[in-house]
Amino acid sequence: MAFSDLIPWGRDRDRTPDRRRDDDNPMMSLQRDLNRVFEDFWGRFDSPFGNGISAGPRTDISETDEAMLVSVDLPGLDDKDIEVNVTDDMLTIRGEREEKSEKDGFSSQSRRSFHRMIPVPPGVDADKAEAEFKRGVLTVTLPKTEEARARVKRINVKSS
Repeated sequence: MAFSDLIPWGRDRDRTPDRRRDDDNPMMSLQRDLNRVFEDFWGRFDSPFGNGISAGPRTDISETDEAMLVSVDLPGLDDKDIEVNVTDDMLTIRGEREEKSEKDGFSSQSRRSFHRMIPVPPGVDADKAEAEFKRGVLTVTLPKTEEARARVKRINVKSS
């Protein structure tokens, strides 16, 4: 008798285990389905334009002494595909892109859209707002009112 015969997990080294295929194993099937759900969910955030469900296109918001500036990356869109609305307290930007393709006698059509609402701070003059679309970037300029500019007080920062 060899020493390896005394170890229960070492007896059947020469025999290949009788394993069921992954497709037949309900636990492996469940694991694969859960992995697919998580990959689909997190994959939505990788797309720069989004698929209608994700967070939407990249948006940069900045403020100067004179105005609030909003820049939105909208590659592949035309100015006619974009709608911009502003009220006293909200800037709304909507866009929709329709893609049509034809391959091997089959045609397909898809539509992607986004909707972004950005709060506007008090003191912005909505009547003088301007929007410019150039090279796939929408820039919305929301000028501040004279009152809002007069209320701004600069505070000097001192080093210690």
